[in-house]
Amino acid sequence: MSFAVAIDGPAAAGKGTIARVIADHFGLEYLDTGLLYRFVGRARLEGAQDLAEIARTIESGDLKHVDLRAPAVSQAASEVAKMPEVRSALMALQRRFAKIPKGAVLDGRDIGTVICPEADVKLYVFANREVRAKRRHLELTANGLDIPFEKVLSDLQVRDCLDMERSEAPLRPADDALKLDTSELTVDDANQRAIALVTAQLNKGGNLSH
Repeated sequence: MSFAVAIDGPAAAGKGTIARVIADHFGLEYLDTGLLYRFVGRARLEGAQDLAEIARTIESGDLKHVDLRAPAVSQAASEVAKMPEVRSALMALQRRFAKIPKGAVLDGRDIGTVICPEADVKLYVFANREVRAKRRHLELTANGLDIPFEKVLSDLQVRDCLDMERSEAPLRPADDALKLDTSELTVDDANQRAIALVTAQLNKGGNLSH
C-alpha cells in the first residue's frame, strides 16, 4: 500500500538527511520541498518576473544546482514562500508527489500541517540554533563557499524568524508529529532513531510493507 512520510523542521536540523535515509530504507520516492522554493527564490534574484509560472513548470533536474544552498537564495526562498500564487503552484506539485503509488517522503516546513496532514507518519526534526549553524557552515564550506560562521548563524536566525512567524503556513510541528531532537546525536544515531520511529508508527497502522 502506498504511504506518505512528512518530515518538518527548521534549517540544518538534519531533516533532509533523515528523509533520504527513510526513503532508501523503505523504498519510497523523496522530495526536498525546500529546493522548490529555493529554485523560485533563485529565479527572483536573477530578475525573473513571472514566479508563479516558474513554480508551475519546475522539473526534477532544476533542483540540482549547487548554489541553491547559498544564504542569499535561502532568504529569497522565504520571501517567495509568502507569495500566494507561488505557494499555490508548489503546494499542488507537492500534493501530487505525496500520492504517488510507490509511496513518498517529503521534507520541508509545512508538510505535516498543510501539504500532507493525512500522512501516515509525521516527524518534526529539530536542534538548537548554534548546532544547526555549525552544520550549515560545514555544508557551505564543503561546497566551496567561503562564509564566516557568524554570518551563517545570523542568517539562520533570520530564516527561523521568517519561517516561524509568517502568517501563511508557519513552521510548527503538527499536533500528532513525532519529535526528534538531533542536537546531541550523530548522523547515524539520528537516522536510526528516525527509522525506528517510522517503523513503530507504521506497524501501529498496519501499513508497513518493508
